[in-house]
Amino acid sequence: RIVGDEGYTPTEARELAGRLLYTCYMGTTNSSVETRSRASSLAAQIGAFHLDVNIDSVVAALTALFVAAVGKTPRFRAHGGEPRENLALQNIQARLRMVFAYMLAQLLPWSRGYRGGCLVLGTGNVDEALRGYLTKYDCSAADINPIGSISKVDLKSFLGWAASNLGYTELNTILHATPTAELEPMVEGQPQQSDEVDMGMSYAELSDYGKLRKQRRAGPLSMFRALAAMWGPGSPRGLPLTEVADKVKHFFRCYSINRHKMTTLTPAYHAEDYSPDDNRHDLR
Repeated sequence: RIVGDEGYTPTEARELAGRLLYTCYMGTTNSSVETRSRASSLAAQIGAFHLDVNIDSVVAALTALFVAAVGKTPRFRAHGGEPRENLALQNIQARLRMVFAYMLAQLLPWSRGYRGGCLVLGTGNVDEALRGYLTKYDCSAADINPIGSISKVDLKSFLGWAASNLGYTELNTILHATPTAELEPMVEGQPQQSDEVDMGMSYAELSDYGKLRKQRRAGPLSMFRALAAMWGPGSPRGLPLTEVADKVKHFFRCYSINRHKMTTLTPAYHAEDYSPDDNRHDLR
């Protein structure tokens, strides 16, 4: 019933994955060869039905429509554009991927002669939701998010376990890669964008912020006091208190201005109690 064929009996896990799981790498000129290769290799190890497409033509068409409408051409930061231009050009890439993902979910089974359709899986982790480091209606917009309540730190631990115990060895290369959205132009074939640089904080720091905010309901002052003990003078990090204070202020500014994104988050599978997913633990 799940695959729409009552006479079907899977022979192995990878063969079943090829009927149930569809993946698609939607690359642009800003995408690196390395990430494209990782996506293809991991899909092959899992057994997923994988596509590799280039969405530059769609991005160019939407950009051309904007230029025709307003008479001005936005530029990336690397090409002299200001932050608003740079962010808008990144966001259209992310949002177009969401649109195409839903088309694939509806029609990929049809294209292979199978019945039914698919659910779109979200790929944003709990840290990105907490910080607001996501484009509204991009990979944050899906039908269900398997990793939506898991921090980046815990997620990396799980991926390491899966690489060692489930045979998905490509996860090891993913674990050691620099997290990057790859939405800005590359220089000499190498991504210049880094998630942690863009966010102004590391994923390890963000994990601490999240647990303090959600589990201990910490506000700016109580979070500063807790982190002063964890990160400040006398701790292994030994940061000055002024730097700890600046980090807390930066986090709460980002947290506050991105709360509107929480109202559109995809319902997540709740694996931990530190998720900021708002009142969606019971969807009944």
